[in-house]
Amino acid sequence: MRRMKTQLASALVAVLVSAAAAQAQEAADLNDLEIAHVAYTADNIDIRYAHLARALSEDATVREFAETMIRDHTAVNERALALLDKLEAQPQDNFLSQALVAQSTENIAAMVKLTGSEFDRHYIENELEYHKAVNGLVVDTFIPNIDNAEVKELFQAAAAIFKAHEVHAENAVASLEK
Repeated sequence: MRRMKTQLASALVAVLVSAAAAQAQEAADLNDLEIAHVAYTADNIDIRYAHLARALSEDATVREFAETMIRDHTAVNERALALLDKLEAQPQDNFLSQALVAQSTENIAAMVKLTGSEFDRHYIENELEYHKAVNGLVVDTFIPNIDNAEVKELFQAAAAIFKAHEVHAENAVASLEK
């Protein structure tokens, strides 16, 4: 059962990774406001995952990781909204932010069916793969294609935070394997 659920987690993350890779050229064509919407959406998804982890996990490592995700992703989104307000701009919905929402809806439906260590493993492994996929997209595709210097600076700062999340997730996966 655990193996099947872990495979489901991997399959769901693979959908995100392959969708991002298949649409990399299109993602590179997004404007700054569309890129901002993708990032804001990805942050909100991770915040939702973290709230679910706080509600369902009893593991201290998982709960601490979830708290970090809520704190950091909320702070980045607040900074992004302040910048958009300063620029008198609104993020623009697009195919990639819509794909992220659809994938997360499926993932959350799978996650709520899990309990105990199965949930913990799924959540942390998903976080690791999610951060790898999103970080790759941000660093390799978004940052090089952002036109506005302030938006680019925000993405560069956020990328450093989210790379740290990726390392944190790697360590959490390792601690759950013990």
